[in-house]
Amino acid sequence: MSGVQVGALGIKRATGWRFFLKCVFARAYPRLIGQQREKSWMFFDIFLPILAVSAYVFVYRAINAPEEYVGFVVMGGAMTAFWMNVLWSMSSQLYWEKEMGNLALYTMAPSSLIALLLGMALGGMLATTLRAFAIVLLGSFLFNVQYSVTSFTQLFTVFILAMVALYGMGMMFASLFLLLSREAWHLSNLAQEPVYLISGFYFPIKNFTFWIAAAASIIPLTLGLDAMRQLVFPSGPALGFLTVTVEIAVLAGLCAVFLVAAKFLLGYMERLAIREGRLTESRR
Repeated sequence: MSGVQVGALGIKRATGWRFFLKCVFARAYPRLIGQQREKSWMFFDIFLPILAVSAYVFVYRAINAPEEYVGFVVMGGAMTAFWMNVLWSMSSQLYWEKEMGNLALYTMAPSSLIALLLGMALGGMLATTLRAFAIVLLGSFLFNVQYSVTSFTQLFTVFILAMVALYGMGMMFASLFLLLSREAWHLSNLAQEPVYLISGFYFPIKNFTFWIAAAASIIPLTLGLDAMRQLVFPSGPALGFLTVTVEIAVLAGLCAVFLVAAKFLLGYMERLAIREGRLTESRR
């Protein structure tokens, strides 16, 4: 990631956006390759969510819930892969790098921490997308889920905005978790199950009161899931929290908020490391 290229006319150093993108791709590469080396991880990343999905499917069918709820569960189970990737491979990443002694190298490197975290996000998101697709494919086959997409353009837009906002939130939390040191582990465990509930992974958030659903919408997956369900199931609009157009607008706003907050917090963390000279230490 030195950004140095040797050409026939001498040494040319990449700068600006070119150097930034080189750092992003360099950090994404080990994520893409490393996640494929341990095949058992891929199996459990697909098998365990399918078990949770199956439990909810059997409950819904036992109580004669609308058949669309089975599709809601399958989509929610697929999206849990992204939440787990953000929670453990993004938000907690800088804390784990500090524990392993790599954070000092990241801090001293000429590249920005935003480029490093963006590379982690890109590498993790591509691998997680494949696993989420496998969960949807397998769940749809096992439980005979029928889809009826009304707008592929809106569906793609919602997915991209939800991912950008979600990984922006992950970059923001990476700074917070690092500053909180060992509490990062407890916060990661604390945030796991409550988010499953309030984000409506396995049921429509319209079942909440308006203000609870509105508060839960600060998590990008909440509105992302709600909008995607409205776009792929016939009864989705009737069970949606807000209209798809409004949810797209809110997701775009969340993208801007989380990305700006991530830049601010990462800059603050770097200044703190320079001023105190001890942020990279493992203090217990």
